[in-house]
Amino acid sequence: MIKQFICLFCILLTTTAVAISSPHKKDDLKFFSANNSRIRYVGRIDFSDKLKPRIWAPGVYIKARFKGSKCEIILNDENQGGHNLNYLEIVIDDNKPYRIQTTGKENVINVPAGLSDSEHTILICKDTESNIGYIDFIGFRCKALLPLPAQPTRKIEYFGDSITSGTGMDQSVVACDKGQWYDQHNAYMSYGARTARNLNADWQLSALAGVGLLHSCCNMKVVLPQIYDKVILADDSIKWNFDNYQPDVVTICIGQNDGPQQDSTLYCGTYVKLISSLRMHYPKASIICLTSPMGDTTLTAVLKRFLTGITSYANSQGDKNVYKYFFSRQYHNGCGGHPDIDEHKLIADELTAYIKQVKGW
Repeated sequence: MIKQFICLFCILLTTTAVAISSPHKKDDLKFFSANNSRIRYVGRIDFSDKLKPRIWAPGVYIKARFKGSKCEIILNDENQGGHNLNYLEIVIDDNKPYRIQTTGKENVINVPAGLSDSEHTILICKDTESNIGYIDFIGFRCKALLPLPAQPTRKIEYFGDSITSGTGMDQSVVACDKGQWYDQHNAYMSYGARTARNLNADWQLSALAGVGLLHSCCNMKVVLPQIYDKVILADDSIKWNFDNYQPDVVTICIGQNDGPQQDSTLYCGTYVKLISSLRMHYPKASIICLTSPMGDTTLTAVLKRFLTGITSYANSQGDKNVYKYFFSRQYHNGCGGHPDIDEHKLIADELTAYIKQVKGW
């Protein structure tokens, strides 16, 4: 009888010790698939497979609210060419964002340790652009997904090239001319995303490095008027449904890759057609035409002249909701003459002030 009691006591003691030493078993986390109604997506995404939404564009972001001190993000990376791996920005509770790179085709990303066992919001943003490859979002593992707070009522969309997509700006990990060409991409900290956050608005970056209005660089075979209505800008494929996102403000920042030596009639005529095409999809949006923030004095002078004529023509044809904005100076301290991360803040501050003036926000 004594032996039986001792054995029973040992079993109870062992069970208790295991429970104390493992308060956060993996089984405590539940899997929530990508089609869960409590997950919010913003940006041009292919939802052909609702369990694996596919993301190419820079700045596309996913938001959710979870309970507990742990959360796992599950996603796949195209791993294009066997070496191209996307960067992501992750933001918990609107605190300082942190930037990570995927490690392969299949990824399980843990949020940082030290979170309180309470409610948290999470934002995941694709920092790299479509020609780096896609990401398939699979879902979350956490204790519970909770309803998100009310979403912003304001929406902004930014059309442009590498400047708008956030190329060459973030040298916090890899210096310029080191590593891969996309190691300095940071769409989340780009001027468009920052301007939107300044104004409590959603953002959508419809941008592709190297693209131009008439002439793109780097042997690229597409131009902006050709791809503005696509999900995969780099491949000019999958038609975008403009009903999915109706912005209050649209900005167009193009011309850096075209250069200053352009036929003015052809350039301005093509730009006017682009505005007309956007207007068909966005009848109420304010359209703001921007000079290139990284343009030198020669290019900036040309763009100022072109945009003055373009916006005046649009206004004279009855579209009074088309505007122009000229950046105050050249921003070019990042890689390859692009604006760096600090300059993107300054660009965003300029644009924020102008949008406030236009919209009364």
